[in-house]
Amino acid sequence: MRTAQLTEPTPPDPAAHWTVGDITIHRIDEIPLPPRTGPWLLPAATAEVVAGHDWLRPDFADPDGVLRIDSHSFALAVDGLRVLVDTGIGNGKTRTNPAWHNLRTDYLARLTDAGFAPEDVDLVVLTHLHTDHVGWNTREADGAWVPTFPHARYLTAKAEYDFWAAYDMDEARRGMFSDSVLPIAEAGLLELIDVPDEGVDVADGLRLLPAPGHTPGQIAVQVGSAGAAALITGASIHHPVQLAHPGIGSCVDIDPAQAEATRRTLLAWLADTGALVLGTHFPSPTAGRVVAEGDGYRLEAVAAGARPATA
Repeated sequence: MRTAQLTEPTPPDPAAHWTVGDITIHRIDEIPLPPRTGPWLLPAATAEVVAGHDWLRPDFADPDGVLRIDSHSFALAVDGLRVLVDTGIGNGKTRTNPAWHNLRTDYLARLTDAGFAPEDVDLVVLTHLHTDHVGWNTREADGAWVPTFPHARYLTAKAEYDFWAAYDMDEARRGMFSDSVLPIAEAGLLELIDVPDEGVDVADGLRLLPAPGHTPGQIAVQVGSAGAAALITGASIHHPVQLAHPGIGSCVDIDPAQAEATRRTLLAWLADTGALVLGTHFPSPTAGRVVAEGDGYRLEAVAAGARPATA
């Protein structure tokens, strides 16, 4: 075991971005989630587990071994399109989770500052239809929930939408669909696509890959340019501790065995290719390369603004 680091965690950078070939991927911060999130979401990632991997601290876990988890989106320009991957929790939404309830963040200002004003976004990719990935689909205007990105196509997997459409939702999930999913469908902006095993290209340099398990139709997003590649995880990998222990799953995985199989497949590909991984819930430094270590992997962080090696 390497000597534990005693430095402070990497502070979030509101202008964080990474270059993949000719494509720049921006992290659009929303909020850090409270410390109770980790033990609830990944109960097997105990302090003892974290203590066995000194590279997790200080950035990805606090000194007591409690996981650090964030909510953010990724924005990129590709093939002439301004693209946003996942839309976080959203403002002013009624939620049963106190950490998500009635937020008032400057997310849209951060998105605009990165060069992605809401009216200029062409494509929104929703990796799956969970509350913390769809919230900024809509914003409140004159007492109604309207599309935040009025000129965008909102893409998600048909398998994902069909599953939830037939699911016996509880009141909280019905509320989320009512304020964050149905308005974009009713506006004619939601496009459901079939995602085969080999994935599907939705733009030059942008491919959607099946990543089922956490939800039945979840997708991950592969970005490629000039021989370099990156993968945006969605919730197929919630936290870097799952690199060290791919068998650690989320308490809300619908199919835990399939979720683990997906995670192992993605991690093996990342380690083999050297592609950049961008974790949708990873705190700063958020991105890195997956390196095999023992029976699992570790993350070699890539600082924001750095150019990853060609994959």
